[in-house]
Amino acid sequence: MNVVSKGGGGGLAASRIVVITGVSKGLGRALAVEMAKRGHTVIGCSRAQDKLNALQSELSSDKHLFLNTDVRSNTSIAELARVVKEKRGIPDIIVNNAGIINDNKKLWEVPVEEFDSVIDTNVKGIANVLRHFIPLMLSRNEGKNPAGIIVNMSSGWGRSGAAHVAPYCASKWAVEGLTRSVARELPSEMAILALNPGVIHTDMLESCFGDSSMKNYPKPDAWAVKAATMILNLTPADNGASLTV
Repeated sequence: MNVVSKGGGGGLAASRIVVITGVSKGLGRALAVEMAKRGHTVIGCSRAQDKLNALQSELSSDKHLFLNTDVRSNTSIAELARVVKEKRGIPDIIVNNAGIINDNKKLWEVPVEEFDSVIDTNVKGIANVLRHFIPLMLSRNEGKNPAGIIVNMSSGWGRSGAAHVAPYCASKWAVEGLTRSVARELPSEMAILALNPGVIHTDMLESCFGDSSMKNYPKPDAWAVKAATMILNLTPADNGASLTV
């Protein structure tokens, strides 16, 4: 693509096609807005159509694409991949951001349906995206390097543990393991990595710590500036890494 923008590191970079899951709020929404500001084409998905409409209106550009998609559904992600390829082409970057957390409870008090929802979204959701988008990236015939960068959003709790959020911690540990394993299956011109966003003042963390205890942590918009630069500067040399913003 010929369009250029001020990308990662402040230099000129070719405009990229960036797929971000879970763009209705929080980190996903902030990252989508930041990537769009830098001139990149954003394809976002969420289950909240009203919030997708609001984001499309805010960005006010037809080059972006926001689709109602459920990452928990393999069929839904297959359709997402088909539409993305048909309407925008093969993505350069995928950010698997969609995720949920369980209500603060001891493991044996978490309803089975809630446990399943966390795993289905945070782990199976990523697997569904990888299943359908990695083959797209592998199909490039342009000799691109990198041919594709995949970022799986992890957590500090994917590398440690905490009481009352065992399902969430388990899901993020799974993300770390899944990422390291898939990294061994990719060709040298691609990279997949796990990214811990750090402690950010989001609705998700408010549910754990309360609003007052989060007031000194950065908001998603401030985080997105740093995160976008980091993601845009990733290379195949980062394959299999566990990084932190």
